[in-house]
Amino acid sequence: MAYGENVLMHDLNFSISTGHIFVIMGGSGCGKSTLLRHLIGLQEPAQGSILYGGEDFTATDPSARGRFIRRIGVMYQSGALWSSLTLGENIALPLEEAGPLPAKTLRDLVSYKLSLVGLAGYEDFYPSEISGGMKKRAGIARAMALDPDILFLDEPGAGLDPLSARRLDDLILRLRDSQRCTIVIVTHELASIFSIADTALFLDTATRTQGALGPPAGLRDHSENAAVRLFLNRGVTPAPLP
Repeated sequence: MAYGENVLMHDLNFSISTGHIFVIMGGSGCGKSTLLRHLIGLQEPAQGSILYGGEDFTATDPSARGRFIRRIGVMYQSGALWSSLTLGENIALPLEEAGPLPAKTLRDLVSYKLSLVGLAGYEDFYPSEISGGMKKRAGIARAMALDPDILFLDEPGAGLDPLSARRLDDLILRLRDSQRCTIVIVTHELASIFSIADTALFLDTATRTQGALGPPAGLRDHSENAAVRLFLNRGVTPAPLP
């Protein structure tokens, strides 16, 4: 991943298993959100390929890329809801873009998506009328509008109090299980990393490459990379490796 001559990260090599929750973690400015933008096609890698099910996403023509993009849903950091639209209208937008639907079917789908995230009955509320945690959930509902195979969440717990963040983590686990989707999350929140991640990728700013890959608890306790152990033991002095 590079901006002109400035290489942000190199030699990234990892796989994401179907049905898993995969966390991209690391300190501020390490490239977590940039990597997410590469994975969803908003930025192109300077070198290398991104594969979905063995097919090269980076080498596809625009029409084929649209087929890949139809399989993913994205929630951005702030929720990125349209402030001039109600929650129902925000969620209806991708459904309408995908193709014409009868009005009742559209209303029913919008209500169902909101119910999935605990916002049943909030169809006519505007983003300014709900809390930060509710905006995050509404953003997830919109990301789930087209029943994606893969859900990308950029810092879902950022700015939330610990209780709201925990409720959001519980929601993510329920969605993974009920919707049978793969979830990729950018975060630096330790509580979330340990409670929901099957696998975590650590982006190391010092070496500008991946510093570790594996289950978070195992990386915390056994990684040979000091930066990884320090990151995952924040607030606790990690014991030296034997």
